[in-house]
Amino acid sequence: MPSESQGILNYKASFEPTAIFPIEAVRAAFPALKRPPEFIFFDNAAGAQIPQMVLDAVNHHLLECNVQRGGRYPKSREVDATISRARQSVADLVNARDASEVAFGMNATSFIRLVSLAIGQTLDKRNEIVVSDIDHEANVATWLALERNGARFIWWKMRDDGNLHAEDLVPLVSARTRLVACTLASNAIGSVVDVAAAARVAHAAGAELFLDAVHYGPHGLIDVQAFDCDYLVCSGYKIFAPHMGFLWGRRELLEELPTFREDFIPNEPPGKIEAGTFVYENVAGMDAAVRYLDILGRSLAEDEPKKPQSRRAALQRAFKAIRSYEEMLTLEMLRVLNDCGATVYGMADKERISERVPTLSFNLPNVSPARIAEELAKQNIGVRDGHMYSPRLMKRLGLALESGAVRASLVHYNTVEEVRRFGSALAQMRD
Repeated sequence: MPSESQGILNYKASFEPTAIFPIEAVRAAFPALKRPPEFIFFDNAAGAQIPQMVLDAVNHHLLECNVQRGGRYPKSREVDATISRARQSVADLVNARDASEVAFGMNATSFIRLVSLAIGQTLDKRNEIVVSDIDHEANVATWLALERNGARFIWWKMRDDGNLHAEDLVPLVSARTRLVACTLASNAIGSVVDVAAAARVAHAAGAELFLDAVHYGPHGLIDVQAFDCDYLVCSGYKIFAPHMGFLWGRRELLEELPTFREDFIPNEPPGKIEAGTFVYENVAGMDAAVRYLDILGRSLAEDEPKKPQSRRAALQRAFKAIRSYEEMLTLEMLRVLNDCGATVYGMADKERISERVPTLSFNLPNVSPARIAEELAKQNIGVRDGHMYSPRLMKRLGLALESGAVRASLVHYNTVEEVRRFGSALAQMRD
């Protein structure tokens, strides 16, 4: 297996630990950012780039142990070890109580559907499910499909400030509520939801909370214990790993879920959740993505390497730095969009910048979203236009589904210089 210093953030060789975010070292860790022609990745909400160490982990698996797990020979046992290591890494990432609460699979959507199918078999007097109009459709339609099982649906609606508020959830839940499903952060407008407050409301009514963490994953620290949620899904390819997904659930709830499994699979997590063979090399990449974030966090410790720290502590430090750096990027994005006369949807109050991630959907006067995206593409800037898989949110914003808005979605390897080039390109469309 490649050493941790090969193709990753070799901070100690380049500078001493510092409170300043090490953007140059971060960018050096992502080979896609250095390939010609120079390209600005502002479509990270659809999938982020991956560090060299993630590429190395995927390649190592495919070259050295591309076999099925569960065999008695060394290469198969190496696959078992990789999966076990990755499961613990993701458990550390989300602050799970036990690694067995983590299951691997294709993507978040498939896991939402798996849980919804299982919950659909358990509906009785508690047959109401709360969904929101700010969510990605994957966390809405999968629950609405349970209408045939007798489910009733209650809508938790976004306020005009572009966010969900727990106070508005209070009158929506009752002794009939089975589950509240909502996002941690909007994939379309970037609003961060106070899910811990939502959990208090849901649990007070005896209901469960299901979280979609896909969009929040690259931007902030996931903590299932602090959130006090019951289920959480995420997609690795949004958080610097290859295409894969994972589910976390409280072990006692996963044990009760009626899921499909072959007879020889024990009726306990994670095996009962992981039907069939998932993509082992991508799981190896997910493990490496967590190690990348771990190393980033350790590099930022002022007392490193004198004082050992846990992986969780390193991840906390990494995401604290990422959040701070991304808030600066968001402020600059808001500035250039304002200068261009853009309409920005969602949280635009600079005093509440901590309530959003650097995902901004906008429109320019008299210029279609499609044209904006096409013109930016000509200048090697990648953004996305359309409904962002959030058609109900587009309707709420008064936007036509067929055109929607333009979305620029940044992560911690983006720069202020890129934001300004983006702003200059937009300004040309107004001239």
